[in-house]
Amino acid sequence: MMKRLPFALLVLSLANTVQAQDIDKIITKPYVDGLIKTLSADDMQGRGSFTPGIDKAAAFIEQQFKEIGLKPLKGEKSFRQSFPVFRMKPLSASVKLNNKDIAPENILIVGSSAAETNFDQGNGDGVIKLDPAKTLQMQLRELSRTKKRQIILVDQKFSEDFRKMKAAPPRGVIVDEKNMKNPKASALVLLLTTDSIASTYTVNIKNSSEQLPLFNVAGMIPGKSKEKELVVFSGHYDHLGITRPIGTDSIANGADDDASGTTAMIALAKYYKALDNNERTLIFVAFTAEEIGGFGAKHFSGKLNPDDVVAMFNIEMIGKDSKFGKNTAFITGYEKSDFGTILQKNLEGTPFTFHPDPYPTQRLFYRSDNATLAALGVPAHTISTDMIDIDKLYHTVKDEYESLDVDNILSTIKGIAKAAITIVKGTDTPTRIPKLVE
Repeated sequence: MMKRLPFALLVLSLANTVQAQDIDKIITKPYVDGLIKTLSADDMQGRGSFTPGIDKAAAFIEQQFKEIGLKPLKGEKSFRQSFPVFRMKPLSASVKLNNKDIAPENILIVGSSAAETNFDQGNGDGVIKLDPAKTLQMQLRELSRTKKRQIILVDQKFSEDFRKMKAAPPRGVIVDEKNMKNPKASALVLLLTTDSIASTYTVNIKNSSEQLPLFNVAGMIPGKSKEKELVVFSGHYDHLGITRPIGTDSIANGADDDASGTTAMIALAKYYKALDNNERTLIFVAFTAEEIGGFGAKHFSGKLNPDDVVAMFNIEMIGKDSKFGKNTAFITGYEKSDFGTILQKNLEGTPFTFHPDPYPTQRLFYRSDNATLAALGVPAHTISTDMIDIDKLYHTVKDEYESLDVDNILSTIKGIAKAAITIVKGTDTPTRIPKLVE
């Protein structure tokens, strides 16, 4: 054994060297630079949902998948995984408070998502009176997170803010078909009134609906011996589109968020296709509509049996050094499975390291496209390098190509590629995450 060990180590060293040479030839800096520069260019118009810009971005990703040699997902005729959502806008609202009709000009509906919603004191979630010491906007943000059906009594102090909100063109609420038909859908009913007590109330809300198209872009490399076992690599390709200008710039390019993650996903597809040694089926998906509710990930997850998904590598914002320095990234939900431990084991002897999420108060694990599959028990994690607590470019027009460190993106992609290899080959299987939903 003592005589054979050096030879075994030599073979392992040579294998690692060959793999390193392969990855440097396949995932090059000019290739990565070209992908992210194209996805974050001004002519993509910020890749806002329902815009020509996101359609252009989808066409670009489809072309990359075609050139790499990916196949459409089973059941799909193309790389586009299309589905509808609906924009709901207020059509009419009638409210009785203490058996008296409220004038329409004193009614404001916020967050109503169903085609029709009816509730009263018997099946509603009660009445809340706003605190005059706090701002209207701040209180509404807090209340909207509760997803309840409530009457909100608005003090006359807020009358000016109330009138401004009432006069603003309604942006509408984007929902999927299931929520559009939900008889118990949430709705905040703001009433500008002098009443401080509501012993009885009845509410009837009707919304108009506009069907809108969305589409993920997804392809796969079929597995060899474990085809039914799936490994997902993802990033979201949508962003905010045209937003409030800073100076003359109104395009929220979303270079880091998340052209960087989408670039990584495409580059990984190229790498694993070239290696041609995946025993498990690999799925590569660019999610749509992450910024407006995660609709792309939800639709994608609903088309799979979560028990078939071995792991998910969701990649989000890798455009700059992490707080741990160069050649590092963090994994959200690190402690929820041994996904990160496996990745780190595969990186032994390399300069790259993964770390647990350093921003627990930001609750990042359930804020990205990994969340839907994670809730179903899949070891689905997001990999990022963003210093989210101090990132001043996040969700602004300043998130542009020029702000990125392409070397950091390149090293992170290569780190993921090497770290995932045993999961791809089928020799490692991460432990499952405790389910949030049954």
